[in-house]
Amino acid sequence: MARYYRYRLPPWARRCLIICEHATLPILIFQLIRTLFFPTTLDVLLLGLLVFIFTAFYLKWI
Repeated sequence: MARYYRYRLPPWARRCLIICEHATLPILIFQLIRTLFFPTTLDVLLLGLLVFIFTAFYLKWI
């Protein structure tokens, strides 16, 4: 089984992945501020998911 390589994707999929990668940080910051002011269970779970996705993009797991 070959290792995942993002540059082998079709151009439209690679473009979508790059857009998601760049949009993750502003959404993460907004969710962090929202969670600090109005902490609910859903907000905390969503923040954890966004932190995981941001970390995966940062470490090039995706």
